[in-house]
Amino acid sequence: MTRAPGPSVRLRLTLSYAGVVVLTGALLLAVVWVFLLRYVPDAVLVTGGGPGRGPGLFVPNRSDLERAFVPRAAAALAFLLLVGLAGGWFLAGRVLAPLTRITEATRTAATGSLSHRIALPGRSDEFRELADAFDGMLARLEAHVAEQRRFAANASHELRTPLAITQTLLDVARQDPGRDPDVLVERLHEVNTRAIELTEALLLLSRADHRPPDRERVDLSLLVEEAAETLLPLAESLGVQVHTAGEVASACGSPALLLQLTANLVQNAVVHNVPGGCVWISTTARPGAVVLTVENTGEELAPELGATLTEPFQRGGRRVRTGHAGVGLGLAIVERVTAAHDGALTLTPRAGGGLRVTVRLPAAD
Repeated sequence: MTRAPGPSVRLRLTLSYAGVVVLTGALLLAVVWVFLLRYVPDAVLVTGGGPGRGPGLFVPNRSDLERAFVPRAAAALAFLLLVGLAGGWFLAGRVLAPLTRITEATRTAATGSLSHRIALPGRSDEFRELADAFDGMLARLEAHVAEQRRFAANASHELRTPLAITQTLLDVARQDPGRDPDVLVERLHEVNTRAIELTEALLLLSRADHRPPDRERVDLSLLVEEAAETLLPLAESLGVQVHTAGEVASACGSPALLLQLTANLVQNAVVHNVPGGCVWISTTARPGAVVLTVENTGEELAPELGATLTEPFQRGGRRVRTGHAGVGLGLAIVERVTAAHDGALTLTPRAGGGLRVTVRLPAAD
């Protein structure tokens, strides 16, 4: 945005400070005039004189006092003006020094360097609060940019895999004209389906970062029932039992995103399980919040691994891709949807194997 040049803040503060000083001096001189000089008579006064007592004592009148007072008052105001300008310029520079550092840090960040921090020393005041808030914003922005770069690299790698497989299949088919075309078509269909699923998951992940514009009252217990019913054939094919329980838990948000969140959690719990394992899903209503909990049996997970499972394309333990393992964005989508609904996501490895996922959302009014 182009702006016309104007006086600096330091100059305006200096003029304001000098104006206050001069105005204060003028008010003091006015008090002297109002409460002292105006009561002195303007006639010539001689006291103590008379026959046999000498010439008497001369008393200056108001005109005499004005001639002596006004030039010195004007000189005092001029001196106060100079002191106000010099002192105001110095004090304004000291006061605005933190703002100068903040401006320099902003320009540095505008060039793409997000590692710079202002780190103003001293006790808390308005400028230091602004500097701390700016440092916090830079830290979050730096982490977000790093996450986006890491995500872009991972996404590029994941998208390149099905393309490379497709290229290999086509090369093999071209070198082997006698290869069964039905097998080739089936393999290409599987690879293409996975690429489509990955692309749709990436699009959903990008939409999940935004707060839902139209929020509705959503009962999480109904979403749990719908997700469990939809994924029941998958659970039966893997020999996993799904148990649902809980009470009415009404949150406020997007029904589509919250259903996706619930379905992702249930699918992860079913797929990343052991044969004959179990999945427990429950909803709870608490004062001011609703809680969705999904637990499953499975392989033992290290405690420090729980914090990394929400990163895109991360899989815990020795998880490998299977026909139902998804694209590695399930929990990443859950985390983004939870954050978009002002909620909190907690992942805790269970003793003996498996994972407990807790989603806490604000309750609907």
